[in-house]
Amino acid sequence: MEVDDGEFISSPPKKVVRFGGSVSNTLAKFLQGDTNDYELLKHQLSDPDIKDAQIINWLQELRSCVTHLTKDFEQLVSVILRLPWLGRSQDVVEEYLAFLSNLVSAQTVYLRSCLSVTVSHFIPGRIVIKEGDVDISDSDDDDENLPRSFDLCHRALQIIARYVPSTARFLMPILREKFPFINKSARTLECYVHNLLRITVTFPVLRHEVLELVIGKMLRLDVSAPRRDIEDAEENAAQGYDGNGASQEECLFDMDEDEENVFNSSSPPGGDVMAHAVADRLDILMTVLLAYIKNICYVNGTLELTRTKELYRDLIAVFDKLILPTHASCHVQYAIFYLCSFRLGLAEAFLEHLWKKMQSPSNPAVIRQTAAGYIGSFLARAKFLPIQTVKACLDLLVPWLHQYIHSQDAGSKAFCDVSLHGPFYATCQAVFYTLVFRHRQMVEGNLRKGLAYLQMLNFERIVMCQLNPLKVCLPAVTNMFAAITRKYQLVFCYTIIERNNRQMLPVVRSSLGGDSLTTNANPLDSFFPFDPYLLKRSGKMIQPIYQVWEEVSTCDGDEAKRPTKKDSVTEEDDDFLRGESLQSEAVVGFISGSFESHSVGSPPVAFLQRPF
Repeated sequence: MEVDDGEFISSPPKKVVRFGGSVSNTLAKFLQGDTNDYELLKHQLSDPDIKDAQIINWLQELRSCVTHLTKDFEQLVSVILRLPWLGRSQDVVEEYLAFLSNLVSAQTVYLRSCLSVTVSHFIPGRIVIKEGDVDISDSDDDDENLPRSFDLCHRALQIIARYVPSTARFLMPILREKFPFINKSARTLECYVHNLLRITVTFPVLRHEVLELVIGKMLRLDVSAPRRDIEDAEENAAQGYDGNGASQEECLFDMDEDEENVFNSSSPPGGDVMAHAVADRLDILMTVLLAYIKNICYVNGTLELTRTKELYRDLIAVFDKLILPTHASCHVQYAIFYLCSFRLGLAEAFLEHLWKKMQSPSNPAVIRQTAAGYIGSFLARAKFLPIQTVKACLDLLVPWLHQYIHSQDAGSKAFCDVSLHGPFYATCQAVFYTLVFRHRQMVEGNLRKGLAYLQMLNFERIVMCQLNPLKVCLPAVTNMFAAITRKYQLVFCYTIIERNNRQMLPVVRSSLGGDSLTTNANPLDSFFPFDPYLLKRSGKMIQPIYQVWEEVSTCDGDEAKRPTKKDSVTEEDDDFLRGESLQSEAVVGFISGSFESHSVGSPPVAFLQRPF
């Protein structure tokens, strides 16, 4: 995309009306203290009604004396860089880009200014309609030429980088500075994030930092939209929906640069809009991020392994720094989940990475516990994982549990204490959770061989040990685990569960009466990172690779609930866990209900993608 400088130099300038002397004389007078022509020049360049011919004439003259535009003329250069070149004729665009290339090559002092002005066009402008002195409308610009404008901005960055090889080093701080506040409109955030990710194609060296910036901002949205709030908002919207809701565009523009912007007409009006405002913004950004991941990894429908591995390394580094330490995020972690679905080797590498995090004593206990939660949730929910991989992971986790029990049996700390044995309990819960979801696959085809494998895991020793993991793990998990192990006659857990329940009875806070003091049903403060995905647009990309909860019809359903003190599981629930498992609320008994997923189970809808 070279700019042919000779074409502009040889072409004669058009006749335009202008005031003041030549640019070179104006600059010379300014240095001598005469600022009249200088101020007049700035005023003419700042005219909102400036014509294309005038812009071309000024830029051609300015290019001829670009070597004189030193730091003394910073205000003038600032006005020039802010000329309205986007949306103008192609002649104006080419002349502006030619001036830009001359400026950064002759006066590198203006590199930051050129980058900053270019990046500022990564979001749609604002349209303000005034009536008198009152703003009666202030909204995003719906200009259909936005994709063309963004293309030109990226072309400008490429031109600057060609003349200044160190551009990437100066660009990243500007990208951080210009990132819109997370409460800005979904359209503004979508435009900026899409352009940020597109920059990683031009500047691959920036990809890790850009992903870290984007995911960090998305995590702020994620934790601001708790699962229960999203579910409540969707429920309230469903009850109050009158069928006449206005449709909202799913995407800013066609995800293919060479095609026209086409929206999915098969979607019902407003059907993919999230009722929760923050969740809706997050949904749009997740759609952009997942589309980016797929476009980077697949070229003409074929998985490019080298590019995929490089992206995985960048994403896993961001995962370690930002996602793993963030408690109770609901959706952003699905970026790595989605990437791992492309190839089994990626999923196995992710599990191995988590395993090293969990079993390493050098990591903080909270990180080890979270890593164990990710392992259990990933093994349970990743539909693309074969049962052989699941069993291979259990062959690592279960022997580690037995070794831990053996190391504690003879010690003075062989008693139930979350603060001492947190990683052990988190790993137990991961194993129990995995068995709840995968037990059918382990025994189907060859029941005798499957039962022999389950018996080899020796769950009885884990359950009966003095550390008493059934007392610490979530009641929903322990009760389903108890029902399954009872059916296969692996271990009988109900005696221990009932004894634990008796020890966890509520007690009166004081002899004078008052509130009762109940026991925390989630002492691990654990959560399952890959619980059902609630976002509607991006959920269409997750649904085909996601394992939903299926009722355990082969187990005694009543046995799964026998030791609980209350049970409010409804038939409509698609999961045996509910939002209570995410909070450290003081409750006794079974965690009732489930996570309702409004995206899981939806019919696949075509998603338009734009290669980055």
